[in-house]
Amino acid sequence: MTDVAVRGSLWLFAVNLVSKSSQIVVTLALALFLTEADLGAVALVVSVVNIGQVVQAMGVYDIVSRTTRDPLRTAGTVLTMSVAAGTALTVIILVTANPLAAALGAPEAAGMLRLAALTLPFTAAGGVQMALMHRDLDFRRRMLPDAGGMLVGAAVTVTLAARGTGPTALVIGLLCTAIAQPVLAALAGTRIRPTWDRDAAGEASRWLAVVGPGALIAVLLINVDYLALGHVLGPEAVGGYSLAFRIAWVPYIMIAVVLGGVLFPLCAELVRSGQRDRLPDTLRRFTVATLVITGGLYVTVALSAHGIVVLGQQWADAARVLALLCGYGLGLGLLHVWYQTIRAAGHARQYLALEATHLVTLLTALVFTTERGPAAVAATQLAVVWLLVPLTWLVLHAHGLAFPLPGKALAGVAGAAIACAALDAVLPDSTTLPGLIATGLLLLGTYCAIALPLNRTVLIGLKERA
Repeated sequence: MTDVAVRGSLWLFAVNLVSKSSQIVVTLALALFLTEADLGAVALVVSVVNIGQVVQAMGVYDIVSRTTRDPLRTAGTVLTMSVAAGTALTVIILVTANPLAAALGAPEAAGMLRLAALTLPFTAAGGVQMALMHRDLDFRRRMLPDAGGMLVGAAVTVTLAARGTGPTALVIGLLCTAIAQPVLAALAGTRIRPTWDRDAAGEASRWLAVVGPGALIAVLLINVDYLALGHVLGPEAVGGYSLAFRIAWVPYIMIAVVLGGVLFPLCAELVRSGQRDRLPDTLRRFTVATLVITGGLYVTVALSAHGIVVLGQQWADAARVLALLCGYGLGLGLLHVWYQTIRAAGHARQYLALEATHLVTLLTALVFTTERGPAAVAATQLAVVWLLVPLTWLVLHAHGLAFPLPGKALAGVAGAAIACAALDAVLPDSTTLPGLIATGLLLLGTYCAIALPLNRTVLIGLKERA
């Protein structure tokens, strides 16, 4: 299991590196070729589709990873359920696109919303195929459908945006990605036939009843800010915020999600094999890795946030939003890793309660802060996510999953962040791309020189205890 977990981490990192690098290229292209209002309208459309994707696939990865039944038969049953749900959602969005777009504050986005809805049945099929790969930590095969599909969509989006297609370019790219994923997954050898097994469907339904709402709440947590800004202030306010969010989202996806993606099946295997006593130490090592690695990336991005103007002076106001969202991303990364162990250990109801608490708290706060603009919304996200960190720690402690606080890791990250801030204070502000890259590399190098020696056993420890 050790070698499988380590290889799985590396392959999943490679998958995310390729796919998220393509998303970065798309983000840069959209910032260069679209206005704030156009980017905001696209962000609102994508938010609705993201919610639809989670509704159609609630708990797919958990069900396929945890089942003790024939995984292929379970996957075939889940495939039938997920594609049927995706098709139903597509029809609903096609019919309600006009009033839905108007409610979001972007009535002109109705056509894009209809086009984006067509992606749902395809992403449903691809999601089940990749869940089967996920069960076995077989992220090497996942490279083709996941990263390959993203590259196809990115190429289409950038090409169309450069030719002046406007915001529709991204939606067409999303559709190309969605169609490519199940096709490429089949080429990679993961072919699942739709089937129906009553027992597997019953197991899936029972798990969905608990984990499904949690998955829906999780996607609402990362999209409700877009929806609130669009509804209250319009798509132009969403544009700069969404650009900052896309940038701040990268370290979370590339590091925290990678580690969490390996941690869940790893913890599930420990539970199945009667080794629950190893969960706290395993979680501790993954927590330290998340804190140290994402911490360095977020410190660098936050201190370089002013450089967002290289994409155009119209994005200057997004710099403050980006810095705030870096702190939010770090907290969310910790929560993501901790939630994997809570769920894998069989405490899905507590996970759901934590997610519900997060959403209710965020929605309540947004009622009072959204009118103040994107920076206030970002500050709200930052404050609420860090309120959840100690609360989640108490849940871990209550179930015997807590571990000694990683003082060395905390001290290393804090010391490195202070040193980087002091260095940044004496460096001249750069508004050119080469200068911004050079400054970022210098800051990241400084962080690594301080934080990594204090935590040099993190990766070794992961390998030893995975």
